[in-house]
Amino acid sequence: MAIFLTENSKVVVQGMTGSEGMKHTTRMLASGTTIVGGVNPRKAGETVSIEGHDLPVFGSVADSIAQTGADVSVVFVPPAFTKAAVVEAVDAGMPLVVVITEGVPVHDTAEFRAYAAAKGTRIIGPNCPGLISPGQSNAGIIPATIAGSGPVGLVSKSGTLTYQMMYELSEYGFSSAVGIGGDPIIGTTHIDCLEAFENDPDTVAIVMIGEIGGDAEERAAAYIKDHVTKPVVGYVAGFTAPEGKTMGHAGAIVSGSSGTAQAKKEALEAVGVKVGKTPSETAQLMRDVLASM
Repeated sequence: MAIFLTENSKVVVQGMTGSEGMKHTTRMLASGTTIVGGVNPRKAGETVSIEGHDLPVFGSVADSIAQTGADVSVVFVPPAFTKAAVVEAVDAGMPLVVVITEGVPVHDTAEFRAYAAAKGTRIIGPNCPGLISPGQSNAGIIPATIAGSGPVGLVSKSGTLTYQMMYELSEYGFSSAVGIGGDPIIGTTHIDCLEAFENDPDTVAIVMIGEIGGDAEERAAAYIKDHVTKPVVGYVAGFTAPEGKTMGHAGAIVSGSSGTAQAKKEALEAVGVKVGKTPSETAQLMRDVLASM
């Protein structure tokens, strides 16, 4: 099994005919994702040939759902148009919308997240690499060749650390790996993924990657204490960040001791999560967990 994305998922790409959309549609198809078409109102009715697949371009997300049964949308549109694209997908009844776009205004994200929640649509992102269930489906920009399927579930704020952890644990493989994004406001959270992995019978252990700023990891620690029975190991990016300096991710805002890597590490360790000081050390902690099971 997997979480959120399976071999039965039918994916439509909003912005498929743009350069980024085309590049990553090609990669998703190569990794076995069932892509049923793209959406671009200006090119409705056209057909695009990629990797031996003739993909229709629809004028709207609603049309794509009506004609193909699409149940996942991956959004590759510029930041200024992202809110409209997500709202369109939500209005069409799309169950899962994966927003890859970086630089989406926080106010826009707040609006479409609330709108999606009210309508029952799951949002992943924005500013994220998407998610992959190796050997089944890949929605986003995660390279599919890093690791195969296996018993580890991975949830990460950082795209590049998602890739590194998949590589570090490639000998074991993953049920699903979800890059939730590092913006101050995101759709799916650590807690959402922890709940899904806890309920997934094929996930036996979980890696959670966070970073400095905000309190998402502290809230995840509280959730783990009360609801997660499977072993969790963690990593918090930013142990070497200079104090008082704004870092790369928009969500990495630290105030006093709140939001520091050390504070997050302590919160996680207090509920039994083993936290590595480096990604490689975290991977070794997971190897130790799996070896003991």
